[in-house]
Amino acid sequence: MARIVVLGAGFAGLWAAIGAARKRDEIGASDRDIEIRVIDRNPYHNIRVRNYEADLGEVALPLPQLLDPIGVSHGLGEVEAIDPVRREISLVTSSGKEALGYDRLVLALGSEVMRPDIPGLAAHGFDVDTYAAALRLEEHLVSLGRSAPSPGRSTVVVVGAGFTGIEVAAEMPDRLARAGISGSRRIILVDPNPAVGATIGALARPVVETALAALDIETRLGVRVVSIEAAGMRLNSGEFIAAQTVIWCAGMRASPLATSFPGARDRLGRLLVDPVMRVADVGGVFAAGDVASSVIDGLHPTVMSCQFARPMGRFAGHNVVADLVGLPMLPLRIDWYVTVLDLGAWGALYTEGWDREVRATGAAAKATKETINRRRIYPPLTGSKDELFAAAAPTVQAPPPTYGGR
Repeated sequence: MARIVVLGAGFAGLWAAIGAARKRDEIGASDRDIEIRVIDRNPYHNIRVRNYEADLGEVALPLPQLLDPIGVSHGLGEVEAIDPVRREISLVTSSGKEALGYDRLVLALGSEVMRPDIPGLAAHGFDVDTYAAALRLEEHLVSLGRSAPSPGRSTVVVVGAGFTGIEVAAEMPDRLARAGISGSRRIILVDPNPAVGATIGALARPVVETALAALDIETRLGVRVVSIEAAGMRLNSGEFIAAQTVIWCAGMRASPLATSFPGARDRLGRLLVDPVMRVADVGGVFAAGDVASSVIDGLHPTVMSCQFARPMGRFAGHNVVADLVGLPMLPLRIDWYVTVLDLGAWGALYTEGWDREVRATGAAAKATKETINRRRIYPPLTGSKDELFAAAAPTVQAPPPTYGGR
């Protein structure tokens, strides 16, 4: 029996596993012929892009619900090392250390927030990088809401004014109110760049700035964090901000396990993969999602987002089985790119193209964002094999809908 191992059950890993099971079924093979095994440190699929929201009730989907109906096995484990020569994975599980061999591998371990060695960050900082971290933040806010007023209780500092940081900050006025933190609330965005949304582009940035101003979100730009403590944080400008909540959203990097493989990586540590998701010069290894970079339109590499991780996973899953049995593989090509940025109670921003031309703002864009976050990126939850396989077909979805103009 051949074995395909998928490392990671995020957007890329989940869809790689379902896509592989779909292709296995298509060629008439069974789980007795080709084993497909998913390894993740968690027993759930996290709808990670919703971790900034207050309601986390539907962002952790149990893996048995998604994988058992299609004959994909799954196990809990922390990946310690990968040996591409021996085709062996070293795992740490509840039973101790284990070695898992593979015939084909799909690396889909994703990305993680960058945590520099800043005094106090590990002890006093929060983030929304994982479901567990998002729960910790929510529990902290609820606890503050139940406590007596004190310096910094109603102040939230978000470090990193990129896409994640903007969404976290824009959602925070409603989150503080929901937690029962009333009175004079302050939300402050901190970033070393001279403008918020440094990569969002000149066309879209004024919309973000308008929304932040309407939400009374302050900014500290062109500054860096020197230290964080329980009572607040200090900037290199000399300012000390009294705050009991500091949320770190300052940059992402690919899983460090990408360094297990030879060959080129980009500045984010991502493995460079070809159009069928193969890692160059490494036999039997595919990669997808935030740990991989693929030029998908002849010019632009993928960005770290579920918009690309999901199709990369579907194609990787299809192709890893095709490669195993000697069938033609399918190249991934995506000829559109959109950005839909949540801006809290103000609404949202919808842009098209790599220059991020503004297509919709406010309530119209918010309707698109809610469609994406609550429906489009979810796998079928009915337990139907047919529905799961249909959703995992190696095709590229049309762009998300728009609801009216600006």
